[in-house]
Amino acid sequence: MIDPFGRTITYLRVSVTDRCDFRCVYCMAEEMTFLPKSELLTLEELDRVCSAFIRLGVKKLRLTGGEPLVRRNIMSLFRSLGRHTHGGALDELTLTTNGSQLARYAGELRGCGVRRVNVSVDTLDPAKFTEITRRGRLDVVLEGLAAAKAAGLAVKINTVALRGVNESELDDLVAWTGEQGFDLVFIEVMPMGDIGGESRLDQYLPLSIVRARLQRRWTLEETDYRTGGPARYVRVRETGRRLGFITPLTHNFCESCNRVRLTCTGTLFMCLGQEDAADLRTPLRQSESDAPLEAAIREAIDRKPKGHDFVIDRRHNRPAVSRHMSVTGG
Repeated sequence: MIDPFGRTITYLRVSVTDRCDFRCVYCMAEEMTFLPKSELLTLEELDRVCSAFIRLGVKKLRLTGGEPLVRRNIMSLFRSLGRHTHGGALDELTLTTNGSQLARYAGELRGCGVRRVNVSVDTLDPAKFTEITRRGRLDVVLEGLAAAKAAGLAVKINTVALRGVNESELDDLVAWTGEQGFDLVFIEVMPMGDIGGESRLDQYLPLSIVRARLQRRWTLEETDYRTGGPARYVRVRETGRRLGFITPLTHNFCESCNRVRLTCTGTLFMCLGQEDAADLRTPLRQSESDAPLEAAIREAIDRKPKGHDFVIDRRHNRPAVSRHMSVTGG
């Protein structure tokens, strides 16, 4: 699959649910209205769509949410998709998680062919962790991370840089991930969805500032390492670990974008920061043949835009994109 700008699409991110057991202040409003379960693709339908993408050239598949591990019977989907990694059609099957269910599932994920996981940790302060997530517990996540290590899963920590919230801890997170043997990625706040009383303008901390501060303590060595995602990586000489920066606002990553995102309702977004989308649920359900589904996928890729329009609206304090990240696939 090649888009209008010559980029080969090899990476599919799939939201298997919009539900989450956390309510992170930069992601959701505290009181969320989730989709009726009747609107969601079944696990069997998700497997069918993902398999169609793999036949069309997708080599990396990431399951996300919401929180993917809270969906009932989700491991049956991992087991089914694992056949593509065992057969060599898929290079990588992975997931992004808040870590709340990792202690329960880490070993089983490894058995399904998952080799690494991304886990969101924005602070190492237990009280602040609960404040940011509104209902999460740091000790539960740390238990999950220990289980992931014990199962032989490589771990990458995702940290959203939040002005006035965790910006004084970023050095500590670099040190902690180095001690634990984890890679670390810092992410700028993304202006997606109404998050209630919180202001993204107040939350926004440019990673250019973060990097300059980190260089006072750490030696950051340039590298050409890529995972297929949007992060740009350096190596921290003192820890030997990779440190990534995802900067959708200060420096976008559109020129090399190889990704599309499927929602749990079967809507395909060709760009995280644009509203144009394609309905895959209708062709999926209207025919037992995958031909109409594959035709719809190809037509959508032919409409993939050159880039996003992310910007924090300082005049009206509103999100650049109305849908929440949890709906699109975080």
